[in-house]
Amino acid sequence: MNLPNKLTMMRVILIPVYLVLWHLEFPGNNYAALAVFIVASLTDFLDGYIARKHNLVTDFGKFMDPLADKMLVLTAMTCFCAMGRFPDWALVIVMAREFAVSGLRLVAVDNGRVIAAGWSGKVKTFSTMVCLALMHLWVMPEGLYSAPDYLRYLDWVCIIIIAATTLYSGVEYFVKNKDVLNWNK
Repeated sequence: MNLPNKLTMMRVILIPVYLVLWHLEFPGNNYAALAVFIVASLTDFLDGYIARKHNLVTDFGKFMDPLADKMLVLTAMTCFCAMGRFPDWALVIVMAREFAVSGLRLVAVDNGRVIAAGWSGKVKTFSTMVCLALMHLWVMPEGLYSAPDYLRYLDWVCIIIIAATTLYSGVEYFVKNKDVLNWNK
């Protein structure tokens, strides 16, 4: 297993570590979870960079890297959703986009075509990871409504950025690859 694939697997292994830290009750657990989230997020950027720079792209990496990203991001979103800081409708938008794009890629592969990640997908992943990291900075034990107004507004800015970039990149994938679905056949 090459280094990029090891980094991807490290991201997967860090997900349960993140969850344990999120749920343990000790002072600063949210910061410990944030540190793990940041390290896991950085492995996403590092594994792709190393794989492309050193020509270490593998089929395993093509499969596992986006899956690891989805697992990490959806885990964090679910944690915020459970505490009332991430609305369920936004979580559904993210999940629906991920399922739809994954389905589109499966159909494309069945037709002998590979759909590479586009820039909007990379922007979506980056902005989502940054926004989720920011949201970790103000976890209030008493819940969202005990937070100052400006923090609640910042949550909403992050939620809107995540939803908007997710919708845009999802629509872009389908518009650019509409021929894959053979609508008229």
